Amino acid sequence: MRNVKILFSSLILFFVFTFNVYSKNVPESFADLAEKLMPSVVNISTTTTVVANNNPFPFQFPPGSPFEDMFKEFGTPQERKSSALGSGFIIDEKGIIVTNNHVIQDAEDIIVRVNGDKEYNATVIGADPLSDIAVLQLDTNEKFSPVDFGDSDKARIGDWVIAIGNPFGLGGTVTSGIISARNRSIGLSRYEDYIQTDASINSGNSGGPLFDMNGNVIGINTAILGRNGSIGIGFSIPSNSAKIVIDQLIKFGETKRGWLGVRIQDVTKEIAEVEKLDDARGALVASVAENSPSDNAGVKAGDIILEFNGQKIREMKELPIIVAKTEVGKKVEVKIWRNKKEITKVITLGRLETSEDFKISEKSQPVETKIENLNITVRKLTNADIRERKLPNQTDGLVITKIENNSPLINSIETNSVIIEAQKKKIRSANDLDQITKQVLNSNQKTILLVIYNNQNQRRYIGIKLK
Repeated sequence: MRNVKILFSSLILFFVFTFNVYSKNVPESFADLAEKLMPSVVNISTTTTVVANNNPFPFQFPPGSPFEDMFKEFGTPQERKSSALGSGFIIDEKGIIVTNNHVIQDAEDIIVRVNGDKEYNATVIGADPLSDIAVLQLDTNEKFSPVDFGDSDKARIGDWVIAIGNPFGLGGTVTSGIISARNRSIGLSRYEDYIQTDASINSGNSGGPLFDMNGNVIGINTAILGRNGSIGIGFSIPSNSAKIVIDQLIKFGETKRGWLGVRIQDVTKEIAEVEKLDDARGALVASVAENSPSDNAGVKAGDIILEFNGQKIREMKELPIIVAKTEVGKKVEVKIWRNKKEITKVITLGRLETSEDFKISEKSQPVETKIENLNITVRKLTNADIRERKLPNQTDGLVITKIENNSPLINSIETNSVIIEAQKKKIRSANDLDQITKQVLNSNQKTILLVIYNNQNQRRYIGIKLK
């Protein structure tokens, strides 16, 4: 019996010791840390002029018509001021601020409030839409309290974090949580490797810092899931990725990303099986741009890139992020799977921003589709639309580019409105809308319920009787 008691006591001590080794105490308070960091987090407000053409008529008067002068004020573009709020943080005592690009994009005036009371004008040093990062300079000679960047690669799932920002314009708001996940991709920008957190992040937190328990910035709060506020799923740009962009914007006023010159796709299990590759890994080269760094090094379509500059490529999406972080002009070794064996190529990286591929992709226009039964033309809502119109993150829908005079929508909806739902179903493509419209026309009711964002970016329900 005595031996049993000793064994039982030993087991309890073992489990207690094990629990203490693998767990950390919950912080008693974040007050000291928050008090130290608050002076370095700023509130940003911007002003932009928006031009809207509010023509109430389903037609336009021909030039020279006697009605043209009488009603011209109805069709005259109207200018209005649009304001937006965001957050940021100080990284240099001279007043250099980091925030999101979408916070300050197209802004005419940028006002930064520091420590809750003092306001300063700010100018843009540089901005990068691809990573959604911008760097500002306060127009003053005063000294400020900067924060330091931490190593986001060392941040682990389950680590405590705090976010400080300006949600809903309230300013100086501290929220806490943990890192919920790493390496998230949500389709907002070209280079995505987000940290996911359950620290409450709401509208106005964009551009604010995500701190670790040492008070170092490990992320820039950028996006949330949920239209009406935080639902415990927020996303932050990792500090290690952000710092490369920030340093380039400060030094050059623009980014200089590495460029391979290949179009890539996922390696599926079937492709791996055919190519006799041990696992579905790497990035499959779909095509190679002519005279690109990859072309000059002898990379071919059908190659599978397994390793870049010493970093193994597990998934296709990892390669563009790693390449973009690499210095332009650097010679790198790239391990490739070709003809059922591994070979190595040495590639001298070019610069993405000066490549023909990049110029073409920047100029390319979204494809427009006509919905015959509605007599409207639409295109897919883009990430640029979401940023410019300040729509909720993760919004899907179709932008109306043209409404015919015989359209059933002519008197109810304006061009540039965004259709996000039809018959209470989300609209992600022109085919979605076309199919739902056909279903309504084949029904007895023949009335379609649309949910839109109008030109003032207000969410509206519109009932339309189809012919």
